[in-house]
Amino acid sequence: MEALMNGRAVPAPAFLRLQVQPHHRSLSSLPSSCSSSSTGLTLKQKQQLSIPRPFRTPSNSRSRLVNFTMAYSSIQPIEEYVSRADRFDKTQPSKDVLDLWRTVDAVCFDVDSTVCLDEGIDEFAEFCGAGKAVAEWTSRAMDGSVTFQEALAARLSLINPSLAKLHDFLEKKPPRISPGIAELVMKLKAKSIDIFLVSGGFRQMINPVASILEIPFENIFANQLLFGNAGEFVGFDKDEPTSWSGGKATAVQQIRKDHNYKTLVMIGDGATDLEARQPGGADLFICYGGVQLREAVAAKADWLVFNFKDLINSLD
Repeated sequence: MEALMNGRAVPAPAFLRLQVQPHHRSLSSLPSSCSSSSTGLTLKQKQQLSIPRPFRTPSNSRSRLVNFTMAYSSIQPIEEYVSRADRFDKTQPSKDVLDLWRTVDAVCFDVDSTVCLDEGIDEFAEFCGAGKAVAEWTSRAMDGSVTFQEALAARLSLINPSLAKLHDFLEKKPPRISPGIAELVMKLKAKSIDIFLVSGGFRQMINPVASILEIPFENIFANQLLFGNAGEFVGFDKDEPTSWSGGKATAVQQIRKDHNYKTLVMIGDGATDLEARQPGGADLFICYGGVQLREAVAAKADWLVFNFKDLINSLD
């Protein structure tokens, strides 16, 4: 695993190396309308599947982790902000929006094109030789022109990943963290604000991101790739709410209910992130356009930002 720093590839610390053991987790106590057994697998069969476990970091590794985080967050933005900001009137938050942001109890972040510079599934598809076709499906899903289930099934069918290929990808293509996100996460933690990662991507690719940002693995709500005993791809866990259209909204509602949060904010770039702003879910949706600006989503956001420093500074 490597990080990119000043245009050079820097080997990651040994404590971030991938280890493997069976792992499975899904949200509990979901409404019956949001559950599914369409995987065709029994619980025992799921538990026997060989799935990568999260990255683990030893307790004495904090200083190395911070240094590694800073190396990631030093990556410069990949697009210019000013000309795009001029087209919107959402870049200046209202007093009500600022008040909510400054009194928030928890923040849920999308991962791909928000916390990270890339769309993880697109990067994996490119690595597996199916990049262009999969990227088209990802764009359609984020714009809301197809259901998330359709896009997810189609992309995985095109990729047809193996466990060995996934391991190889995670080793050779580490996540690229968006500029400013590490500082924002630290600022929120300093204010005792809880942080969650809610993604339509895959847990196996998000675990390393959580390790870098020191976000508890139990605060990840994402999809799970399933593999057989020989490492062959057998599907994805359809009991995870993030595998359905509207699943992020369901996950955010469950997070709020479980922790009894008074105020909760969702930050992301796509239509599925916008959906999380509804009764019982997020009070506020902040659209991050620093990687991908989806204008239909930005137009409905409570606040549009192109730089996480805007969110950091507004917390003071």
